Amino acid sequence: MSTEEYDQTYDYIIVGAGSAGAVLANRLTDGTKYNVLLLEFGGRDNSIYIKMPTAFSIPLNMPKFDWGFHTEPEPGLHGRRIHQARGKVIGGSSSINGMAYVRGCAGDFEEWEEQGASGWSYADVLPYFRRSENCVYGGDEYRGADGPTTTCNGNNMENPLYRAFIEAGEQAGYGYTEDYNGYRQEGFGRMDMTVRDGVRCSTALAYLKPARLRDNLDLKMHALTTRVIMEGKKAVGVEYRQHGKTFRAKANKEVILSASSFNSPKLLMLSGIGPEEHLKEHGIPVVHNLPGVGQNLQDHLECWVQQECTQKITLNGTLGPLSKAWIGINWLLFKRGLGISNQFESNGYIRSHAGLKYPDIQYHFLAGAIAYDGSSAVKGHGFQAHLGANKPLSRGWVKLKSADPEDAPEMVFNYLSQEEDKQAFRAGLHFTREIFAQRAMDPYRGKEISPGPEVQSDDEIDNWLAETCETAYHPAGSCRMGNDDMAVVDPECRVRGVENLRVIDSSIMPTLTNGNLNAPTIMIGEKGADHVLGRGMLQPSTAESYAAKDWENSQREGEPDKPLG
Repeated sequence: MSTEEYDQTYDYIIVGAGSAGAVLANRLTDGTKYNVLLLEFGGRDNSIYIKMPTAFSIPLNMPKFDWGFHTEPEPGLHGRRIHQARGKVIGGSSSINGMAYVRGCAGDFEEWEEQGASGWSYADVLPYFRRSENCVYGGDEYRGADGPTTTCNGNNMENPLYRAFIEAGEQAGYGYTEDYNGYRQEGFGRMDMTVRDGVRCSTALAYLKPARLRDNLDLKMHALTTRVIMEGKKAVGVEYRQHGKTFRAKANKEVILSASSFNSPKLLMLSGIGPEEHLKEHGIPVVHNLPGVGQNLQDHLECWVQQECTQKITLNGTLGPLSKAWIGINWLLFKRGLGISNQFESNGYIRSHAGLKYPDIQYHFLAGAIAYDGSSAVKGHGFQAHLGANKPLSRGWVKLKSADPEDAPEMVFNYLSQEEDKQAFRAGLHFTREIFAQRAMDPYRGKEISPGPEVQSDDEIDNWLAETCETAYHPAGSCRMGNDDMAVVDPECRVRGVENLRVIDSSIMPTLTNGNLNAPTIMIGEKGADHVLGRGMLQPSTAESYAAKDWENSQREGEPDKPLG
């Protein structure tokens, strides 16, 4: 018998109203008899800075909307502590992210299956990507046309630099992809974003707004979940604090953690589920020894390759107060102009070396030379490619700082600790310079700003990377899905060795996808909901995927028109 007294009782309790949690809240209450409690530590998403796409860097740095996590000093980044922004608001990180919509390529999900995530192959997950999406270009066997999340291309590459970057990628021998979220990721093409009618399409807008009208969903904001209540090895509810009071809610069916790659493992450990010795260090009674909790942490690093622009057409010319006011007025009154875009309107995916079947490098192209978080900008005019080596082998961990639920967790990613990760970035820098040297960029290309022409040798590049690389805000893997001893959840997202408890968010990814993580996290919420409801999975897709013909022997399809140097 439980000695706990409960303030409320529900069928399902979801912790975290973010990219996966909001999806779950919608799907578990849609046409069902289940009562669902959704707990969120943040508040409403009604800030203009959240809703206006071009302002996304502002809430990213606001304590009201960001958990404010930082890594421990990272040895591979010269001891820098890296800010790891996570959304503390309904919609979670989908309310403060850069809105890039990138699913990853077929090879990413084949890799998941190989690592024990059976039932998560590309054929299995593609129907859930489609179910989640409303693509403004229309649906096909890859893209969804009537899902909750609207995707588009912002201003349709009105600035000529975006098309020049795509042409330069083709001229460098990489080819064109009409839809990197469709048949072919590899190549250069337009970039999609989660924007609806000029407004950020977060999961709060796409999934929570309709779900909140239902009587069977109870959303509680400013509620800090402190632990999962366990009876033996069975989850029976949660404890949370709201407005200075402590409450206990009972779950008749399941507790679902969708609290992020930092807070989901933290909550498991606070509840006595995790590495036995670590729990004992903090005086937490061990309910279930699960050594993989908090391990396998990974993230995408990125660096910015910046070039002067010889024409005054870049975003650097829009940073003054009058320009910002004009952008804001146009957005407020008409939902048009620069305000409706995240400014990442073209992108590219390439392989860092021959012998890779699928891309491992991603480019976001920006028609300006500005820091991702808006903290600094180049004087004059410039443009930049955000270069990410997106299949890192480096792994880190999340641990408890203390047994106090209000303390942030400790985290280390061990960025660039593996030689292969450095090699991919070195190659990526050489390829970026080669792309910028193509004739499509001739009308615009000035001097290289960063890293600068003096950075050439491996040691010089490695030093530049360690000094300047930043997170792309894509933490994952800390509650890895699989079937081995270090796996935390099974392929149905159930915590291994524990009853009635699941983790459904980016923390369950075995490895990072080659791209931004919001789209696959929404997909995890969609597929996870079907696992919870026990309805059976959507029919696997038969859509084919692209791989370069001679990938075993060639790093790209064709020869560059203008070689590097």
